[in-house]
Amino acid sequence: MIGEPGAAVVALDPVRARLLAELREPASAATLASRVGLTRQKVNYHLRQLEEHGLVEVAETRTWGGLTERLLVATAKGYVVAPEPLGTPSEAVRPRSAAYLIALAARTVREVGRLARRAAGAGKEAPVFALDTEIRFATPADRAAFADELVAAVAKVAARYHDERAQDGRWQRVVLAVHPKPKDADA
Repeated sequence: MIGEPGAAVVALDPVRARLLAELREPASAATLASRVGLTRQKVNYHLRQLEEHGLVEVAETRTWGGLTERLLVATAKGYVVAPEPLGTPSEAVRPRSAAYLIALAARTVREVGRLARRAAGAGKEAPVFALDTEIRFATPADRAAFADELVAAVAKVAARYHDERAQDGRWQRVVLAVHPKPKDADA
């Protein structure tokens, strides 16, 4: 989880993101340079930036003659930017804005990630539910009508099951999102 804005900027750079992906296994700057088609010097520059922000670390050092070769590895299998660098849902007040959706998604990742870690530590599964589907709208008006109907349906179901006074009840967060599917989403 990347929570520091500077680290988020570093990780979101396309070249550095590619290097992070390549560093699932330890590799040297020279090895990475040949994989990504950059000079070793440029790769070293980007690796230093990633290392400064704790996104990569030295896995091994090798001495060849008078030179020391460092093999670096990513500090995680994947990275997610926490909501703090992107803002919070309350800062992006328009529910139909991209900023609001991004802040909601980031908060969801942070909260569910924390919940999953706690559950795994206790030998349990996190009590979550996710739904994913695709829909194609004929017109923007249909999309708007769909959103309005979805809001009404969710409000109706939530009202049916919500119990403000449930003594052992646990608050749950429900997030629904509708966004255009990127053209390269299946790639």
